Parts: sequence; structure tokens; C-alpha cells
Amino acid sequence: MEVSGGESVATPVQQKAHEAWRIYQHYLDKTTPLPTYRWIATLSLALSYCLRVYYIQGFYIIAYGLGIYLLNLLIGFLSPLVDPEAAAGSDGPSLPTRGSDEFKPFIRRLPEFKFWYSVTKAFCIALVMTFFSVFDVPVFWPILLCYWIVLFVLTMRRQISHMIKYKYIPFSFGKQKYGGRSSSGSRAE
Repeated sequence: MEVSGGESVATPVQQKAHEAWRIYQHYLDKTTPLPTYRWIATLSLALSYCLRVYYIQGFYIIAYGLGIYLLNLLIGFLSPLVDPEAAAGSDGPSLPTRGSDEFKPFIRRLPEFKFWYSVTKAFCIALVMTFFSVFDVPVFWPILLCYWIVLFVLTMRRQISHMIKYKYIPFSFGKQKYGGRSSSGSRAE
């Protein structure tokens, strides 16, 4: 429905939904500078999911799907934004492969905040799915576990060899500190 000025009028339900989304987004934005607390909350959510699956003795297909999804997210988190193999023929930016190359910072394909947010959503959805028996498909879980472990090892081996070949490390621990000049004299004013 439109008002004479061309503005659309939202229904009360849409207004409440928009207000709820704004509140949710506000609290999500407040967690951005607190990665330690975000990951602690996600780990506690993951622990509660694992305990639920363990005590119910079911929902292994959900756990397998969750594991595959988390592996996919991890690969995105560990990969550079511009793949050096694909960028070798292009004129775009690439990671340095020799010591004489210019330093280019490592930019992730999947940033840490989006990685955390996707992992948290995945565990929330998987936890909710364990409350519905329709998702409890009977499977022989040791086969799924073995297949996932093989998939994880092969994928990580390929990712690590890619990291070694193109000489990049996707982790930085803390802020780099430089030894600046010490002020030996007084400042002239």
C-alpha cells in the first residue's frame, strides 16, 4: 500500500519484525570487538549439541552434515581471497611467492566474524533439528565417522600443501610490535 508521497506503509507485523531485526543486529554488532567471548559462547553451544547427541544416541546424520558444513567453512577461513593458482595468469593482486616479491597481507576468503557467525548458526540449527524425530535417520555412525575423518585428512593435506607452495600463513597472533626510537632528549616546544 502506498501513501500519496510514494512511501510504502508497513503493517504492524512487519514493523515489529523490523524492530526485532534491528535489536538483533544491534547486539550482533556489539559482539564484533569481542572474539574471545563469541567463541566461548559458540563452544558452549557446540558442547551442548554434542552432549545432546551423545545422550540421545541418535541424529548422527545431522552430525555428519554439520561436520561437512564446518569443514567447508574451515577451508574458506584458511583460504586466501585471491587464489594464487587462479591469479597466476591474471594481472590482479597475488600472494608473494619469492623473497623479493612485495609483501601483500593475507586476506581471507571467509573473514573471522562471518566464520564465527556461520558456525554458530549451524550449531543452533543442528541443535533445533535434534528436537524433531523426523531428522533421526538410522545410520551406522562408525562408517560416517570414518568417511568424515578421511575427508578431513585429505582436504587438510591439500590445503596445507597449498599453503606451503604459495608461502602463506592464515594466522596472525596479536598485533605486530616494532622497536621504535626511544626519546633520549626533551621535546622542544
